[in-house]
Amino acid sequence: MIDTALILAAGLGTRLAPLSAVRAKAALPVAGAAIIRRQVAWLAAAGVRHVIVNLHHLPATVTSVLGHGDDLGVTVRYSWESLVLGSAGGPRQAFDLVDAERLLIVNGDTLTDLNLKALVAEHARRTALVTMAATPARAGYNALLVTDDDGLAGVAKAGDVIPTGRRAMHFMGIQVAERRAFADLTPAVPAETLKWLYPRLVAADPASVQVWPCAASFYDVGTPAEYLRTAQAVAARDGVALDQGPGARLHPTAAVTGSVLWRDVTVGANATVRDCILADGVTVPDGTHLSRVAVVRHDGGSVASTGEVRGNLLIVPLDAAAK
Repeated sequence: MIDTALILAAGLGTRLAPLSAVRAKAALPVAGAAIIRRQVAWLAAAGVRHVIVNLHHLPATVTSVLGHGDDLGVTVRYSWESLVLGSAGGPRQAFDLVDAERLLIVNGDTLTDLNLKALVAEHARRTALVTMAATPARAGYNALLVTDDDGLAGVAKAGDVIPTGRRAMHFMGIQVAERRAFADLTPAVPAETLKWLYPRLVAADPASVQVWPCAASFYDVGTPAEYLRTAQAVAARDGVALDQGPGARLHPTAAVTGSVLWRDVTVGANATVRDCILADGVTVPDGTHLSRVAVVRHDGGSVASTGEVRGNLLIVPLDAAAK
C-alpha cells in the first residue's frame, strides 16, 4: 500500500459560489466533519501515513480544521501555492516535498468508499505512470474516453457523441501517479493533467495513462446544490443530524428542516428554512421564509445576476448557483 497521499485543495471553488467566498471547499462540514477530515480518515484507514495538502484559496479555513493530522493518525504537510498550479502543477510541486516515487492523488471535493488498496494493486499490475479510478459516465458531466484495453484516449464534453470503439467513464478524482509522470514540468508553473499533461504522456506511450473501472459509490461537492445533497445523503447514511455549527441560535418558533448551518448562525422568530445552506455569521430575520437557497453575509461588493441582496445577506437559489 502507498503510504503517502496528496489532497488537491488549492482551487478557487468558482462553481461553489457564493459559499466559496467564506470557506475553501475542503473545509465545508458534512454531517459533523469537514470534507478534508473525512478524506484523511479514509486514507488513514487504508494505510496512508503521510498526507500532503496543497493550499491557495482561504487556506486558514483548511488548516484550522485539519492541523497536523495527529488526531487522525497521519502527518500532514502543506504545499503552499502563491498561484493555483492546477491538477498537474500541484502534484509536481508536492513531489518535491517527499521522497516517495508515487502518490495517491485525491481531489479535495470527493467523498467515496473506493477500495484504495485495490486501486494501488491495479496500478502496480499495469505498470502505468498514472491509473485513474472511474465509474460509469454520468449525464451532464464530461467523460473520459477509454480504449478497449483501459487506456485513456481523451475527454468528451457533456453531451458529445462518444466515438465508435470508445467507452465513456466518469473520473472519480482519485488516482495513483508516479513521480516520473510530472518530472518534465517546470516548477511553479500552472499545468493541467487532462487538458495538457496526460495527452502528451499518452502520445509518447499509449499505455502510460490507464483508467480503472470500478463500482465504488461517491459524492462530490462541485456546486452548492451538490454540497447540500451530499450532506443530506451522508447524514442519512450515518444516522446523524445535519450540521448546526458552534454558536447556532434558533428561536423556538423557527422551523429549520433539511438545512446545513455553519458557525454562528441565528434564525429568528417564526422564520422557516427548508433545504438551505446558511454560511458563517448569517442571521435570518424574524418571519423570513427561505427555501433551497445558499445564504452568505453580504459585504457590499458586486452581486452575480442570480443573487438577491436582503439587508446584509446575499441569497442565491441553489438551482441557479449550480449552473
